[in-house]
Amino acid sequence: MRRTLIRAKATSTLTCSIFALSAALAIAPAAAQTAPPSPTSDSPAEEAGADEGEITVTGSRIDRAGFDQPTPTTVIGVVELRQGQRPNLQQVLNDQPAFRPSVTPQVSVGNTSSGSAPVDLRGLGANRTLTLVNGRRFVGQNNLNYVPLGLVSRVEVVTGGASAAYGSDAVAGVVNIILSDSVKGITVGGVSGISSRGDGARYGGDITMGTSFADGRGQIMFSGEYVKDKAISDRNSRRNLGSAGIVRLSPTSTTDLRQVLVPDVNFGNQASAGLITSGVFAGQIFNDDGTLRPYQGGTSLAANPATTPFPGQVLGGVDAVGTYDAVYVTTPLERISTFARASYDFGDVKLWADATYGRSRTVYPFLPDIGLGSLTIQANNPFLSQTIRSGLAAAGQTSFTLGRFFDNQFRLVFDGKREQKEGAIGVDIDLGGNWKAQAHYSHGEIDFRQRVLNARNVARFNNAVAAVPSANGQPACAINVDASTANDDPACRPLNLFGLNAPSAESLAYIRGTQQNDTTNKLDAAAAEIQGDLFPLWGRSPISIAIGAEARWEEQKSVSGAPDLAGAFGPLNLFGSPISGGFNVKEGFGEIAVPLFEAEGKFKIDLNGAARYSDYSRSGGIWSWKGGATVNLFDSLLLRGTRSRDIRAPTIAELFAVRSINIGPLVDQDSAGRLAANSGYNPAPQLVTTFSGGNADLSPEIGHTTTLGATFSPKFFRGFNVSVDYYDIDIDGAITTLSASNLTLACRNGSAAACAQITRDATGTVTQVSSNSQNIATFQTQGFDIEASYLLQMSSLSASMPGTLRIRALATHVKKFVFDTGVSRVDTAGDVGSSTGNAIPSWRGTLGLTYQSPRLGLDARVRYIGKGLFNHLLVDNPATATTEGLVNNRVKAFTYLDLGAQFKATEAFTLSFNVNNVFDKKPPLSPTGPIYYDAVGTYFTIGARAKF
Repeated sequence: MRRTLIRAKATSTLTCSIFALSAALAIAPAAAQTAPPSPTSDSPAEEAGADEGEITVTGSRIDRAGFDQPTPTTVIGVVELRQGQRPNLQQVLNDQPAFRPSVTPQVSVGNTSSGSAPVDLRGLGANRTLTLVNGRRFVGQNNLNYVPLGLVSRVEVVTGGASAAYGSDAVAGVVNIILSDSVKGITVGGVSGISSRGDGARYGGDITMGTSFADGRGQIMFSGEYVKDKAISDRNSRRNLGSAGIVRLSPTSTTDLRQVLVPDVNFGNQASAGLITSGVFAGQIFNDDGTLRPYQGGTSLAANPATTPFPGQVLGGVDAVGTYDAVYVTTPLERISTFARASYDFGDVKLWADATYGRSRTVYPFLPDIGLGSLTIQANNPFLSQTIRSGLAAAGQTSFTLGRFFDNQFRLVFDGKREQKEGAIGVDIDLGGNWKAQAHYSHGEIDFRQRVLNARNVARFNNAVAAVPSANGQPACAINVDASTANDDPACRPLNLFGLNAPSAESLAYIRGTQQNDTTNKLDAAAAEIQGDLFPLWGRSPISIAIGAEARWEEQKSVSGAPDLAGAFGPLNLFGSPISGGFNVKEGFGEIAVPLFEAEGKFKIDLNGAARYSDYSRSGGIWSWKGGATVNLFDSLLLRGTRSRDIRAPTIAELFAVRSINIGPLVDQDSAGRLAANSGYNPAPQLVTTFSGGNADLSPEIGHTTTLGATFSPKFFRGFNVSVDYYDIDIDGAITTLSASNLTLACRNGSAAACAQITRDATGTVTQVSSNSQNIATFQTQGFDIEASYLLQMSSLSASMPGTLRIRALATHVKKFVFDTGVSRVDTAGDVGSSTGNAIPSWRGTLGLTYQSPRLGLDARVRYIGKGLFNHLLVDNPATATTEGLVNNRVKAFTYLDLGAQFKATEAFTLSFNVNNVFDKKPPLSPTGPIYYDAVGTYFTIGARAKF
């Protein structure tokens, strides 16, 4: 029989009622306990990994069976991997309550993170979550698009600080992806999906194959996956997703400052076809033929509509548009990911080699051109009809202002292509006597090609807009007609902005350019370790140790186009400051497990400690450590606790972002007492030199994590387990950037790091500020993880009933989530608004029920997001005479239901069907892409899998 040793973490509850159900039926595998086998599955991952023997899950370098590791760890197994039929591993993990879905296809709309798939544990940032494959680092900054699901056996999520065991970046925890180590035969699968509205189509296929040779000593396996995910372009096809926004409830009141979040908030001073906002034709919009018609705007939100006929915001309006009307619901992606492994076992020595290749591509219109304000149009513009020009002349107008929303032909198109290549070699050695060693080396590269098509070249746009009549009366660019200028440009073509489709192809070609950047990231990593048992104390278990060394070299080289470097694309110039640089680190580590006391079957105490010394080429040496203990009572109740010091080294971008200089005014917010001390002090100097960009002198962030927990696996109720863990994480010296003025405020508030970035002259007046990346912020978060599971063999109810029933609940409760920059201190635990920084629900959880028999598998899953506030800062202040706050600040709890089924038609062929968000629940109003809530609606997938 397959046995599973699982060290499970706690992850929170859904609601009181769901948690009551979990406590009655479901509870997670306790640490270091032997659980009944998981339900079988026809996925290649399960079949490939269904070896006889044990799977030891420890969240530790020490993997001795029976060792009670104190750090909480959750296992994402084959059932979770198939639930929801997610297209990649990142989205599987984002369904788990301890992860914040910071980067997803529905969150990445309108930015260049499209096509990447990192994970963010605890909401502390993807760069504070260390992601490993089979315990080793891989290139790609934890982009899980490159991990083929067909080979994933399970994922171990270490939810406590783990830098001492695993290295830098494990401040929030570790995601260790365990791949199957052997495959027999060939498995081919295909899947297709579509939303209930007929959009968002997705299809793909995968193949996994493997064979052994030399009497089973050698193994070769390969897995490849292709996915084509089409976008959902029409944002108004989804409820509560249009151009929602926060507006004044009573715009004309001076005492009622309350706000309200409402849908369909649009611009009142611009339109896609061009709106005239001044002069005799004010309030009219252009038709495609250049004639005018009255603008059908919405309800004004101006404080004084009479004096503001064209306000920045209106509600509704037939011709009115908002920014998010031109932003997709989800982004498209086409990707391929492959993995191959060859290994050979010589007996005591096993050699292996891995190779991976992945490519992803996303191309879509991701933003309107939002870098333009109103334009001044001259009355002699030849694209204006004679009727309009005569009307302007009769009114004595030489110009008017035009408000145009630059979408349609003017939308920016993002084209991003990521390509990953990596190879690794390693050796596993059995040294005998419970001692073993392993070593590996890997080299990986990612080439990221970014293009922003249809970008507006500012100088050329200005040339083309300034249209005048030529000598023959035809439209021409003024620079080519005005004899007083030497700036002629024969390529210039005048631009007609008077009508939705008025611009000619020639004029658009002239004003358009392509922003471009090519970046290569490289990672070389090497590691070696040895572990084994020393000697027993008075108990039966020995002292175990693991010691080793690691080194890695990271490098980034980035090149941008000449127009980008020259700033040709104005405010939307995305790649004007390419980032290049590198660093290396050398580390030594050790871990020890001490069985302090053991009375078999009754009482057991284990101590665990780990330490790591890291020597960074940029910042020098630093220690990380961990200490913990477990107490096991009657093989049923395990108490555990840890305290750790963890680190995160600065990234290449934080270190080497191009330094820029700005000279301008500053308001000194640390001015108290300075004028009295020196009459020459100036609290508002006008010529302060401000440096911004990366900071090569950054130090690693330092986190301290405390976890306390318990797991319960009663012998009288086999298959029933529960665990609860408390966590407390404090991160000091977190890297962030403040404005020059805010640095003076942070200094006044007591931040020594901020004070060190400010230079003052003899009078105390600020002369220079370094507002680049600094170690000046802190994070603090606390909460509980709860996990519960129950596995029932149906034959225990009746000998004729096949299969198993599995119930599992995961939940996370966040009590506190504080980000303190030295200027502001904000606790966002319980905030759920899509546009609220660091929003994180107080409660989030899942409850899954799975039935599995040899022929049939059934899944039902409930995903839960607890109630909260859109933004807790938008509340009424009782200390003022005015009323304020967001009137619909409260967001109700959300529950989603997903259903799935798998049917094994023959021994070699399996069909599957899945539906997510069965009841098509609309998300709460979202000014941006919703983070925790489903924007797509009901989604169907169907798949088939054949094994040969």
